Amino acid sequence: MATTHTGTEDLGKLILRISLGVMIVLHGIAKVTGGVDWLVGMIEKAGVPGALGYLVYVGELLAPLLLIVGVWTRLAAVVIAGNMVVAVVLVHMAQIFSLNKQGGWALELQGIFLFAAIAIALLGAGRFSVGGARGRFN
Repeated sequence: MATTHTGTEDLGKLILRISLGVMIVLHGIAKVTGGVDWLVGMIEKAGVPGALGYLVYVGELLAPLLLIVGVWTRLAAVVIAGNMVVAVVLVHMAQIFSLNKQGGWALELQGIFLFAAIAIALLGAGRFSVGGARGRFN
């Protein structure tokens, strides 16, 4: 049984891609303007080479820009999801089972970013993208 593909599905993918991409790229801009020395130090304390801290620019600048325009969308979404896992492990592990003052999960922002990225990796870019619905990695 074939499924029908509607424009609303592609519009939904576009909205998801742009909203996640813009929200993540703002974090990347903050790292460009404020630096990542604190992150490099945190990574070194975890026993990992500090130079890997600069990969945050890939996860928070390059990958979200690829999402926004819709090129290599699935790969970009996987990079963002990986970036969020690293952020949770390095910065937020103490909060993983905590609730905030309003009763929500303490990591709801990170959770939304992570699960939206996973959804985009599974769904692809849709036809409202530079890569097109059938584009490579889209």
